[in-house]
Amino acid sequence: RFCLPLVLASLPTMATGEEIAPALQDSWGDFWLFRFFVNAAGYASIVVPGFLLIQYFKRRNYLETGRGICFPVIKSCVFGSEVKSVHQDDGSLPPRAEPTESSTARQVFKLLFCAAGLQASYLTWGVLQERVMTRTYGATETDPGEKFKDSQFLVFMNRILAFTVAGLYCALTKQPRHGAPMYKYSFASLSNILSSWCQYEALKYISFPTQVLAKASKVIPVMMMGKLVSRKSYEYWEYLTAALISVGVSMFLLSSAPNRTVSTVTTFSGIVLLAGYIIFDSFTSNWQDALFTYKMSPVQMMFGVNVFSCLFTVGSLLEQGALLESLRFMARHSEFTAHAVLLSVCSACGQLFIFYTINQFGAAVFTIIMTLRQAFAILLSCLIYGHTVTVVGGLGIAVVFMALFLRVYARSRMKKRSKKLPPGETPVQKV
Repeated sequence: RFCLPLVLASLPTMATGEEIAPALQDSWGDFWLFRFFVNAAGYASIVVPGFLLIQYFKRRNYLETGRGICFPVIKSCVFGSEVKSVHQDDGSLPPRAEPTESSTARQVFKLLFCAAGLQASYLTWGVLQERVMTRTYGATETDPGEKFKDSQFLVFMNRILAFTVAGLYCALTKQPRHGAPMYKYSFASLSNILSSWCQYEALKYISFPTQVLAKASKVIPVMMMGKLVSRKSYEYWEYLTAALISVGVSMFLLSSAPNRTVSTVTTFSGIVLLAGYIIFDSFTSNWQDALFTYKMSPVQMMFGVNVFSCLFTVGSLLEQGALLESLRFMARHSEFTAHAVLLSVCSACGQLFIFYTINQFGAAVFTIIMTLRQAFAILLSCLIYGHTVTVVGGLGIAVVFMALFLRVYARSRMKKRSKKLPPGETPVQKV
């Protein structure tokens, strides 16, 4: 991976015989595809030795022949301690709290608390994400300031705090006995890192409203991944709403205005990065769904994935020398430090609010709250950062959110119907 930048940097020199301009070197370093491969090479330097070690222990039948102080650690990382559950529900969320024992006022207060927590966490996270990736720091009348460029460092900041919060939560509360081999978290971790990196990097090329709508449309690749990875089947209304979402997103992306600003222009790089985000994120959700066949809680899943996320990102940052560079940027700009820390806090708190809301009120209520959050995020971004939305684009947004609410309604109806099914019949699985 170190030879590639040297070859790319040497091409202009061989062609002209002149010294390379520093600006040209910076342009190669700032190109997203170049950074993507450098980051991937850093992850590979950890994944490949880990894969070889796992294969070595399996070939040696270490579970039967291993001894010594390292045996419990190797057993937990490579083999796990329990077999899979027969039913996936055994390892998923704990039973949802029933509202019968609580007063109506108490339930309303809990619902408002969950809604406010989710909205505050993720709306603040969205505003800060756009601020960090699209605006400069340290600008004065004579100095234009500088932008923060390393998206991987922001991913590391988010993951290290989420790892800490999940670890403390697992230590302070009773959790199911963990049985999954730890290395299996690395697959979801790697795809999660790459999806987050694409998400941050895409804001350099597209507007935040475009990114939010692209996230809403990830239902389509999630269904495709579900077909490929989990062999799931879907109802007709799921295909219908997926088609409506794609139509709405297309209306928004293809809409144009004569006074369109640079910040709202959708570029090819932005489209590719959004596609990468959706593909990686779809794999993450389906792989985590498969991991829940082991007995574990969502917080244990959060902890396991973030362990590997911290390992991958800090290893890659150290190999590139980018960790110290990012820390120097934080030292130069205290405002960026505050933004990066608050961004990580909002991300970690948002995860806990997700688990609590689903546990208390179910997935349907949670989906409604998060769908409203996406609509509010677009409105807030347009108000704060001055994005323009045309009439056709507004209609496209309306079609997308109408389809999302239709999915929630249809899913709730299907759930009620499945409870009335006679024994032996099972409903079709859904995402």
